[in-house]
Amino acid sequence: MNFAFSEEQEELRRSVRRFLEDKSPEAEVRRLMETDSGYDPAVWSQMGEQLGLQGLAVPEAHGGSGYGYVELVVVFEEMGRALLCAPYFSTVALAANLLLAAGDEEASKDYLPGLATGELIGTVALAEASGRWDEDGVTTTARSSSGGHWELTGEKRYVTDGHIADVVLVVARSEAGISVLAVDRGAAGMESTAVTTMDQTRKQATLRFSGTPARLVGTDGQGWPAVSSMLDKAAVALAAEAVGGAQRVLDMAVDYAKLRVQFGRPIGSFQAIKHKCADMLLRVESAKSAAYYAGWAAAEDSEELPVVASLAKSYCSEAYFRAAADNIQVHGGIGFTWEHPAHLYFKRAKSSELLFGDPSYHREQLARRIGL
Repeated sequence: MNFAFSEEQEELRRSVRRFLEDKSPEAEVRRLMETDSGYDPAVWSQMGEQLGLQGLAVPEAHGGSGYGYVELVVVFEEMGRALLCAPYFSTVALAANLLLAAGDEEASKDYLPGLATGELIGTVALAEASGRWDEDGVTTTARSSSGGHWELTGEKRYVTDGHIADVVLVVARSEAGISVLAVDRGAAGMESTAVTTMDQTRKQATLRFSGTPARLVGTDGQGWPAVSSMLDKAAVALAAEAVGGAQRVLDMAVDYAKLRVQFGRPIGSFQAIKHKCADMLLRVESAKSAAYYAGWAAAEDSEELPVVASLAKSYCSEAYFRAAADNIQVHGGIGFTWEHPAHLYFKRAKSSELLFGDPSYHREQLARRIGL
């Protein structure tokens, strides 16, 4: 079994890296962090028109390119490296994956082509006040009325890009069980409030529904298997992002250790700094192995995916957070300043560590899934 990337996949990496180096430098990341929307619509359009990134893993029948999850792992890794401020994770890893998993051809026909081109921004609303990411945490209610119409009532928290999404796929509880319902932007009875979070490179919102009209996606009461599949693939995407960010802070630390001189010699020549950088390297390389294997499992729809997704999410997010913290330590006082980019990666590492379940949650998932 060969887990090396193909030349085509490496060319994709080079193309995405060049694009992001041009469109997502540190100054632009800082600028977008301060905006309400949190992204540049022109860059978002270019991602679709020039590189086809939004539709990379969407089937050709629905307007995408028909590639697999390994290619998405490459893209998410590069976006994590660049701290891209854009609704890519919410649109691709969440909304598109859930639509595909739900198997609703009509809904896919209506939404996926727009998501694949970037004309639509999508997201998924799952967590609530309890902060849980599992089936039992869903209390938002979905009720059907005469004529097959549906209404939603409840509140969703931590909705990634929820304040700018054109379509929100809401996980709710109907009389039959867990269902997925689509709500379009501007629907009556939906209130969106942007939330100030520690990591402003990825915006979140609280959504409130008061008898909001919605469209059932998939089968009533049979939505959780599709949500679970989406959560596994989202975990793989976050693991790949973490790998990109962890590699970037490792590079940052090593470069600084070579340049910073104390007592007449580079600090990288001191044993303590050498060991810290070596430990960072070990964690980053191990995280790459976990994320890449999980990407392969997602691409193949392997029965191993639920296990390796939780493994990758728990290990990679912890590796990223520790690497980001160590990077600040290597830099010393300057690493704590607002002007230095180290804190941007530290905040992203922490927010990604918690998003869709922290490492402890995923280790519990892993243990349960392997029968422990």
